[in-house]
Amino acid sequence: MGAMSTIRLLSGGAAQGLVSHLQEDFRTETGCAVDALYDAVVAIKDRFMDGDAADLIILTDAIITQMAEEGHVVPGSARVLGVVKTGIAVRKGDEDLDVSTPEALKAALKAADAIYLPDPEQSTAGEHFVKVMRKLGVYTALEDRVHIFPNGDDAMAALAKAKGKGLLGCIQTTEIRFAPGVVEAGPLPPRLELATIYTAAVTTRATNPEGAADFISKLTGPAIAPLRTDGGYEA
Repeated sequence: MGAMSTIRLLSGGAAQGLVSHLQEDFRTETGCAVDALYDAVVAIKDRFMDGDAADLIILTDAIITQMAEEGHVVPGSARVLGVVKTGIAVRKGDEDLDVSTPEALKAALKAADAIYLPDPEQSTAGEHFVKVMRKLGVYTALEDRVHIFPNGDDAMAALAKAKGKGLLGCIQTTEIRFAPGVVEAGPLPPRLELATIYTAAVTTRATNPEGAADFISKLTGPAIAPLRTDGGYEA
């Protein structure tokens, strides 16, 4: 790789914190910059399919598998980052909110002045949490309190600045842990939980496949296993 090389990354928001922590080290070590764009997983896939440039892509394992079958991913390049759970986010200072059981979560939702979600049509967490609210029998009654954002990053930024009582949101734990102004009250309770495998892969349109493969090796390698764990990834 040349001194001024760059790799283009398209990624779901779940990987933003991890990538951000490693970009500068990777550039120092290799001379390769990471130009990253994040959004909800379906939006990222759509961007790629519409022709956006990408050397590597990080999405749910199910989407990466589908893309590989369609010939958009270099065979053998995919590597699992880890399993990501979905959690309840609150503003700093509200982390004692009890969401440990379905009954507790239902009570928290009913007491919330507002609920912050990524687009259910574009994001795994948003789609799942609408289903959770329906399962708990509260979605219809609380629908006017639900605030929808293009992705988890925007939802958490709005939650962090919002005023009101009992405010909460739902996104993947990896996004909560790296989002300023919010903390995790807890994962979704038993019988309502969602765990998603996230995977990185080199695309068949890559102009710098070597750099992309090197960055995937860094993201998934044993040296940063503690960072992945701290960031919410489970093996």
